[in-house]
Amino acid sequence: MTITARTQGFFWGHAPMGLVVASMAVVAIGLGACSRQASEVTAPRAGRVDAARLANAVNEPDQWLASGRDAGGTYFSPLKDINVDNVKQLGFAWEYRLDSRRGLEATPVVVDGALYTTGNFGHVYALDASSGKELWQYDPEVDGQWGRYACCDVINRGVAVWNGRVYVGSLDGYLHAIDAKTGARIFKVDTLPARGPKAPFTLSATPVVAGDVVVVGSAGADFAGGRGYVAAYDLTTGAFKWRFYTVPRDPKEGPQDQPHLVEAVKTWDPHHPWDQGSGGTAWDGISYDPDLKLVYFGTANGAPYNIKAGGRTGGDDLYAASIVAVHAETGLLAWHYQETPGDRWDYDSTQKMILTDLTLSDGPHKVLMHASKNGYYYVIDRTTGTLLSANNFVFVNWSKGIDTKTGRPIPNPAAEYLKEPKLLFPSNSGAHSWQPMSYDPETKLTYIPAMEWPMVFMDSAKQRAGFIEGWFTVPAFSPEAYIPKDLKSLYGPLPPLATLAKGLPPAKSQGFLRAWDPVTQTLKWEVPTVTSWDGGVLSTAGGLVFQGDAAGMLNVYKADTGDKLASVFVGTGIMAAPSTYRINGVQYVVVMAGYGGNAVNYPILANTATYHYDNIGRVIAFKIGGTAVPLPAKFELTAVPKPPVHEGSAAQVAEGEVLYNRFCGRCHLLDRGILPDLRRLTPEKHQIFYQIVLEGLLKNKGMGRWDDVVSRKDAELIHAYIVDESWKAYTTQEHATKARH
Repeated sequence: MTITARTQGFFWGHAPMGLVVASMAVVAIGLGACSRQASEVTAPRAGRVDAARLANAVNEPDQWLASGRDAGGTYFSPLKDINVDNVKQLGFAWEYRLDSRRGLEATPVVVDGALYTTGNFGHVYALDASSGKELWQYDPEVDGQWGRYACCDVINRGVAVWNGRVYVGSLDGYLHAIDAKTGARIFKVDTLPARGPKAPFTLSATPVVAGDVVVVGSAGADFAGGRGYVAAYDLTTGAFKWRFYTVPRDPKEGPQDQPHLVEAVKTWDPHHPWDQGSGGTAWDGISYDPDLKLVYFGTANGAPYNIKAGGRTGGDDLYAASIVAVHAETGLLAWHYQETPGDRWDYDSTQKMILTDLTLSDGPHKVLMHASKNGYYYVIDRTTGTLLSANNFVFVNWSKGIDTKTGRPIPNPAAEYLKEPKLLFPSNSGAHSWQPMSYDPETKLTYIPAMEWPMVFMDSAKQRAGFIEGWFTVPAFSPEAYIPKDLKSLYGPLPPLATLAKGLPPAKSQGFLRAWDPVTQTLKWEVPTVTSWDGGVLSTAGGLVFQGDAAGMLNVYKADTGDKLASVFVGTGIMAAPSTYRINGVQYVVVMAGYGGNAVNYPILANTATYHYDNIGRVIAFKIGGTAVPLPAKFELTAVPKPPVHEGSAAQVAEGEVLYNRFCGRCHLLDRGILPDLRRLTPEKHQIFYQIVLEGLLKNKGMGRWDDVVSRKDAELIHAYIVDESWKAYTTQEHATKARH
């Protein structure tokens, strides 16, 4: 095994894939493996969290014991030392810099003075929560090839801390148990049911402790071969306990392998392409009720998510786009509620849910609250799965509402995009994504990072470019990216946006922080945010709501009115939700700052911090009376180097464009993006282009090899297209330079 080393850009493990263990095998590692210890946590026992302590979280305001702080995942803290009267004095306390320039999405857990959080690939960091001093860090040794199977960056959403251990899932599908005091590996278990190109799963969600087991889900619903599931492992040994599949298997393989799937398969089109895996992954949003002993999780889209492609008529596609409850002890189905039956808009139900008690018109209920990607806020009885209420918290036109008697959405014929493109609300990124919302039991409001973000949906059969490699997605473009003349070479003639937007709200991408009353299902206040992709939310008994944004601000609002009380500039885009804790009488607010995630698939906007500053990942803590936050270095855009001579004809460049969009364009935008703009390749990189693409020369920097799907001829066509685009950019640059002089 190897010891973690700092490298430019990221932390990378160097263990060859040949060392990984077979499916569901457990590896026990010696005390010092895969960690670097700087000092010891000062608490008598590090990571001292158990069921009794988590249930009593309200009486331990100094701690942040789980990703959402408490068992209900409220992202609410009883602390009020930082409050409406003094929050303007909020300033810098300390920072810890990661060797990462990718997205950071975890909310730090703080237990007895030690802070635990994650970076990319499942790398874990333990810090002294009062100073930011490193205690240890843990490298899960993920092969950089796995970045290829991550739809939305190589992110990780955090850890579970329990009985002296830290549990984390790594991008390559392993569950790791780590000693909370030393950072030493205790066990590593393979959670994937299969490995290889036909099973492109990844693991990025926070593990959830449920009784005697730790539960994980997987990502991969957007790729061919992914069949969704959640799986449970013994907390002590890592031994496999159960696996719950969320979607049926191919009927040609015989009867369904789990009881709940016998009826589910009847809801799928008989001509469904079963070899594509069917999706329904549980890539986030797992919760546990210790009293009911139920595990709750949301499921993603079915795959392919245009269920009517190829002349199919479609069906409900159970249990995709659903909330599912299973018994923690057995993994058997307790109940389900399908939020988007027959989903063909990519409306995952994987957003984090909140478990709490509400008094409604008919009395008290144990509820599960969920602000879904599809634009509706659901209040569900978490004992029975009965829908109690639902209302849209953003504008929607994919449906006309929810029939509360049946629980089903009311169809809107205008949402059918098979015959012609349609502008639909919300986008396939959703009205609310993974960014946590927060519930304040004092104001009784939920604070939602909401997105009014429409997209133009089109029939995938009409696209000339073919599917993006591995992805079963529908062509969908935000209003800013929908430029018919630029898309014509790939999609043919398209109607203007003004035609598609007629009679609808303004066709633009806009984010909001919305305060929502779950009892009355009404909006109480809202404030616009910088972009449609800003941070998760923390609320506190100090009457405050905290949210970071893409512009690099940590913003603080008055919980009952939405008035902005403070903004602290950090110079780095924030997507994660903050947490808060108290040590030696000082309350801190801490947040992971690092832009990326789904934003890796879009150009960087000029109003974001990443456009102007180095996107170096940081853990940043704040306190009353703190100073200005140290800013990262200014970002300097390098000039486009003079490209090599043209390699291909116009016809070959056109072929290369199609291949580029299929295999490369998802990550490498020909624009300012999180990942490199390939028009700016250096002469040296052009010389080794085929070694990079076909041999994985830069695999340890996240650029895996592609020779399984890209031939040498394909690579040459792709390179011809890159060179052609490079010449266009270079010529424009030189003309601009001459004009200035």
